Amino acid sequence: MTEHTDGLAVLSSNTPLKDKLVSAHNSLRANFPFIARVAVAIYDPATSILKTYIHSSGKDNPLEHYQSSLEDAPSLKEILKKGKPRVINNMLTFENGKNEHTKRLGRQGYAASYTMPMFNNGVFFGFIFFNANETDVFTESVLQQIDIYGHIISLSVINEMASIQTLSAAIKTTGSFTHTRDPETGSHLDRMSRYSRLIATSLADKYNLDDSYIEHIFMFSPLHDIGKIGIPDNILLKPEKLNDAEKTIMQTHARKGRDMIDELLENFNLGTIEYISVLRNIAEFHHEAVNGSGYPCGKKGDEIPLEARIIAVADVFDALTSKRSYKDAWDNITAINTLKTMAGETLDRDCVNALISNIDEVEYIQQQFKENL
Repeated sequence: MTEHTDGLAVLSSNTPLKDKLVSAHNSLRANFPFIARVAVAIYDPATSILKTYIHSSGKDNPLEHYQSSLEDAPSLKEILKKGKPRVINNMLTFENGKNEHTKRLGRQGYAASYTMPMFNNGVFFGFIFFNANETDVFTESVLQQIDIYGHIISLSVINEMASIQTLSAAIKTTGSFTHTRDPETGSHLDRMSRYSRLIATSLADKYNLDDSYIEHIFMFSPLHDIGKIGIPDNILLKPEKLNDAEKTIMQTHARKGRDMIDELLENFNLGTIEYISVLRNIAEFHHEAVNGSGYPCGKKGDEIPLEARIIAVADVFDALTSKRSYKDAWDNITAINTLKTMAGETLDRDCVNALISNIDEVEYIQQQFKENL
């Protein structure tokens, strides 16, 4: 008998998706040393935006924190139209390309590229990019082997996304069974999740945030108030101002949300979801205040996890600029001035500044996801 080391064993282990991608890349390089980078971009169908997600090239990454409309990437759009991979065996002219992403790839020195579209039950959800540092290397025999890795990587990404979707669906179903309804709309969740991603991307360099963390902020932020499922209708749906006793009950939704997540993760065997601590922190701590006046724990400053500080700013801004039963929507200038007064007191100053400095993108999000009145 002989022993054999499975170089891809990590793909079936409980390890982060990024580590699985790096492992697949290392295995590929053993046979094809010219493959310099493997990267995954995720597609947002609501906005037609393609977003960088994970890559295997360490710090040598030309497209960190990058996003682009699929409409602005005609070559990628053509791949999607055909539903087939694309081979470019000479990329040396890409530095003169019109699009920012092609220019960056060209400047990085990649000489050839193989791009696979990813589909889940026939639904497009992103691309896998294999970049090489030599020309004319993606022959038919090489591609047949790379295809296997591409589908393995795609399945790993699908598994991660499916786990998050299962968790979200379980939460929504629980809400339907209990007949409770949060007055906040789907449009609110669409906007605030994208505000959250905008803030996280703006803070990426300062806090050393990678694209995977940022994408999980985007995916988890709509679940921030799941604990409200456990709040009685007469309090949750009350159009008037809550009294002190009612406020105390309402504030329990933060801890209830954390407990609910833990229970769902156990019941649905979803404990291996990457960045699950981010979801727990968002649910439990998004009402903490940097001056310690928040709940449920009275955490201060950096004691509050960054993801909770990000969601707090996104949530407050959208609440201010949205119509509620007890108030009209504020204009952006008034809301921004209010955020400035809250910065350093209840809200994190870096997060507030990140949102304000990207007001053009904020307004674009508002136009995309208007309330259905």
